[in-house]
Amino acid sequence: MRRSRWRQRKKKTARGRKQDRARVAGGQKYEVGYESKKTGRSASAVKKAVKKVGNSRKRVEKRLGR
Repeated sequence: MRRSRWRQRKKKTARGRKQDRARVAGGQKYEVGYESKKTGRSASAVKKAVKKVGNSRKRVEKRLGR
């Protein structure tokens, strides 16, 4: 009973969402499409950038020249 009360009071944070937005999932078609539309580059160029520099959104955009 005590544990369930603690869970009710537990505050939800946006940390997980913020961390998720800082990454580009190279295997997710919608994320690659979003990034390619945002940068004006092809989807294959975005995938190559993710492979080359990792999945950090900042590094991917820097690699794509944005």
